[in-house]
Amino acid sequence: MDYKFTIIVPVYNEEENMERLEKELLDYLKSSSILTKILIINDGSTDGSQILIETICEKYSNFDFILFKNNQGLSTALKAGFDSVTTALVGYIDADLQTAPKDFNLLLEHINDYDLVTGVRQHRKDRFIKNASSTIANSIRRLFTKDGMDDTGCPLKVMQTNYAKRIPMFKGLHRFLPAMILLQNGTVKQIPVQHFPRIAGTSKFGLRKRLMSPLIDCFAFLWMKQRNINYNITKKSF
Repeated sequence: MDYKFTIIVPVYNEEENMERLEKELLDYLKSSSILTKILIINDGSTDGSQILIETICEKYSNFDFILFKNNQGLSTALKAGFDSVTTALVGYIDADLQTAPKDFNLLLEHINDYDLVTGVRQHRKDRFIKNASSTIANSIRRLFTKDGMDDTGCPLKVMQTNYAKRIPMFKGLHRFLPAMILLQNGTVKQIPVQHFPRIAGTSKFGLRKRLMSPLIDCFAFLWMKQRNINYNITKKSF
């Protein structure tokens, strides 16, 4: 089939969410505005996630997976996904389903005019501590990147794949995807999306990691920004 869009789903110890994830992704594929496939990245899960992932992929031809030997983190999972996809568009969503796959259609409405469209979580259903730390982290990132994004941590994004493949990913850089598109002279837009409480499984980040990691990553981003190489070829003889 001539797929146009690949959704990357990073998974780390989400055994309790896999059945619901399968159902919601299947529901979305039936209503997707373009022909879509799913790429699940198992980031070294130590629970029963992989058995369930393989069962899902055996049932549906438009589901594939990549399994890491060890846990590497979200940035590495996204990098593996970006390197692997062959469709013109690529997106991602977290396996905890605190955002809804059906909201991809809201983002896809704008992707022909922009190089990245990201969700902004409305009426967030997280605990106060998580919401507060996210607000602080987003403020820090905006100060450093000046990307104008309200919610760079929203795990619902769609990108032009040619831009995604040029992002020089390193650990923590998933927090700066809009800024990295802007560094390529790309265009970005943010769209309000739904947000839901986590029903099963547990969050993989504590308060200290939520606050310290973004601050450290900001300095890494500034280092990369100062050394960024960007060029446009106007003509070639081959």
